[in-house]
Amino acid sequence: MKNIRNFSIIAHIDHGKSTLADCFIKKCGALSQREMFSRVLDSMDLEKERGITIKARSVTLKYVSKKGELFFLNLIDTPGHVNFSYEVSKSLSACEGALLVIDSTQGVEAQTVSNYNTAINMNLKIIPVINKIDLPTSNVEQTKKEIENILEIKNIKPIYCSAKTGVGISEILERVIIDIPSPLGNKNFPLQSLIIDSWFDNYLGVISLIRIKNGIIRIGSKIKIMSTGKNYKVEKIGMFTPKTILCKKIETGEVGWISCGIKNITAFPVGDTITTEKKPANSPLLSFKKVSPKIYAGLFPLDSKKYKLFKNALGKLSLNDSSLFYENENSPSLGFGFRCGFLGLLHMEIIQARLEREYKIELISTIPSVIYEIVLSNGKVTHISIPNNFPPINKIKKIREPIAKCNILTPPKYLGEIIQFCEKKRGVRISIIYHYRQVSISYLVPMSEVITNFFDSIKSISSGYASLEYEFKFFKTADLVKLDILINKIKIDSLSMIIHRNDTNQKAKMTIEKIKNFIQRQQFDIVVQAKIGNCIISRSTIKQLRKNVLSKCYGGDISRKKKLLQKQKEGKKKMKKIGNISLSKELFMSILKK
Repeated sequence: MKNIRNFSIIAHIDHGKSTLADCFIKKCGALSQREMFSRVLDSMDLEKERGITIKARSVTLKYVSKKGELFFLNLIDTPGHVNFSYEVSKSLSACEGALLVIDSTQGVEAQTVSNYNTAINMNLKIIPVINKIDLPTSNVEQTKKEIENILEIKNIKPIYCSAKTGVGISEILERVIIDIPSPLGNKNFPLQSLIIDSWFDNYLGVISLIRIKNGIIRIGSKIKIMSTGKNYKVEKIGMFTPKTILCKKIETGEVGWISCGIKNITAFPVGDTITTEKKPANSPLLSFKKVSPKIYAGLFPLDSKKYKLFKNALGKLSLNDSSLFYENENSPSLGFGFRCGFLGLLHMEIIQARLEREYKIELISTIPSVIYEIVLSNGKVTHISIPNNFPPINKIKKIREPIAKCNILTPPKYLGEIIQFCEKKRGVRISIIYHYRQVSISYLVPMSEVITNFFDSIKSISSGYASLEYEFKFFKTADLVKLDILINKIKIDSLSMIIHRNDTNQKAKMTIEKIKNFIQRQQFDIVVQAKIGNCIISRSTIKQLRKNVLSKCYGGDISRKKKLLQKQKEGKKKMKKIGNISLSKELFMSILKK
């Protein structure tokens, strides 16, 4: 075990994690020059299209040190976006150290601080790496000062590298084997193995990525899942190099995957502990902390016949992404679907895209919402995330909304505009700290404001230079109301939303205008209304297509024409009562984006 090193690469988005991982794979000869391609560990098309890492991936590399000693490096790449911080904590739980990569042109950013704090709380050894030193805008000295001031790392010895040109790669690998400790544990102790990740394979069933803390797993071993008490027989064992290779066993300190030929997607919960059936461990391992969803939205299949397929797809996807929450939901306007919980809007967007691409299911998503805490008149406290579960006003004593602490790092010249924006979003300032070339701002902002294009607006104001990191803090009393949308006096439950009273007129008008743009005109008037309680606060009418047929009244008294028009008018009233209005997927997506 003394020649095993388990480490992750952590950084803010676009600071060069995936490119650095490619350099390690190339340097260790895991893939030939012909087999190499960009972003080896980003296996999904979505990752390559968007240029971001979504899922943590592991790779076992063989590295010969300058002294000629062979080391086995278990590298776990991690995402950098705030919406995928759960993947970072999962990866770090399997490691003894981490490379903290910082872009020398951008400096320390918000997610750099967040990931660094996560690693420190797990008592990992941190090696700072200043990347992209080959770029003309690189400022190594300023970046080093930011590491000292913002991250408060004193007497640092960062490694200067360029993942693009390969400068400093050997030095990083040498520092990994010197600074990062080898894993602790004993292969003679009862088996204790942490499930880092799981996914579903059509041929092998459930595959679990594991890190052995104590003991050995062999092919044919009878294992036990400690949380469920269920027993399984190991059929296949392997590692990623990054090629998939089969092994006979995995020992203490190693990272690999196992398959038991199980089709039950709930058999291997992520974060659980695996032990043996005959000589089980006395206690499970300390798992990584699971995070609660920050936003909720309803997902409904456009084709109701694909409901069962949608249910199975969500189950398989939640196995691969344990931060995804879902439960059954039935909407009068959209049919059967699921209420899903996500870590943010990007997470929601990625999950929806994966369902549509990987399982060929067209989906409609409702307006995202956060979870609210409501104190009822009888003293009971309830939590809701679905606007339609909002109790009647006369039964509510207090409504509390979730508050997030937002940490923003920005160049000083954008400070004024960002402060104005945060206060417009009902933010309360906590602190402003000036660093060498950046300003750190902390605000308490309602979570409902954070999930609605808050990050995009911050980026737009700062020309892309500011960065944001946020976390839930507490619930706070607020003046909130439920806004309902009615079409021809029929409430459209999927368009209901919970908003602050000060925003009601603006949101009502905006939503009605959006609906008007997407509903086709009929041969009767369509009335679109926005309502709070029993009060209509906004209304608009989509005028009818006039089609008065007078061709058969080509002569005679005017009363004949009036009589015919009156008859047609009564027919249109009847048509309005039985007429159906179809709401397109584009309508929901348009309101969602707005």
